[in-house]
Amino acid sequence: MNTPPPSLSLIPGKPFHGLVQIAGVHDMQEVALLLDSGVDAIGFPLRLPVNAEDCTEQEAAAMARAISPQATPVCICYLDRTEAVVRFCTEIGMRHVQLHGPISVQELKKLKALTPELFVIKSLVVCRDGSNANELEAMVSQLSPHVDAFITDTHNPATGADGATGLTHDWSVSRRLVELSPRPVILAGGLTPDNVAEAIRIVRPAGVDAHTGVEGADGRKDRNLTLRFIQQAKQAFINFSATRS
Repeated sequence: MNTPPPSLSLIPGKPFHGLVQIAGVHDMQEVALLLDSGVDAIGFPLRLPVNAEDCTEQEAAAMARAISPQATPVCICYLDRTEAVVRFCTEIGMRHVQLHGPISVQELKKLKALTPELFVIKSLVVCRDGSNANELEAMVSQLSPHVDAFITDTHNPATGADGATGLTHDWSVSRRLVELSPRPVILAGGLTPDNVAEAIRIVRPAGVDAHTGVEGADGRKDRNLTLRFIQQAKQAFINFSATRS
């Protein structure tokens, strides 16, 4: 019998509506800040094709061990082969992976068959003008049977980066993906304490993710920005839930 995937919720087995994830930490000082602020998940971008990593793989593994079970560590990578993904997640001790690059349906299917306990999040990278909306809708239909969740993000044509761009995209595209997807959708891309509540109101995602939007000029997580982001997001999710009841 297949083992059910671990939950991204702090309550095992419950849906993770209202999830707040922060990505990109340098050390345990930043981890402690995020945990104190009430974050649900912490993303560790590693083996990146464009941006520089915030920490080494060994440091990420140590931080992941330290934050569980208070928060969920998520490996963010661009690997596109089943064996490589499984090996990497095993090496760094993470059971949640965010696949941020292109990967075939066949590889995703094989990944879920080989490691059903691995929670797989697939990125949906939105062009700023929303011009690839039809392509992303087709991806949701095609990939949903083989992933546990999706995360939207923004493509930066100037740098080629598909994450940590600090850029928003057309939120109506993400709203449409939320409506179409049978899997939870996390919203990312240029979110800050000042726009996250409005983003949640418009998109109605299952969760939100921030990276550069809670950083100071030195590139490190800012205490005030982090606290405000998490508070604004969680209140917006409460308001959203109230309107549905």
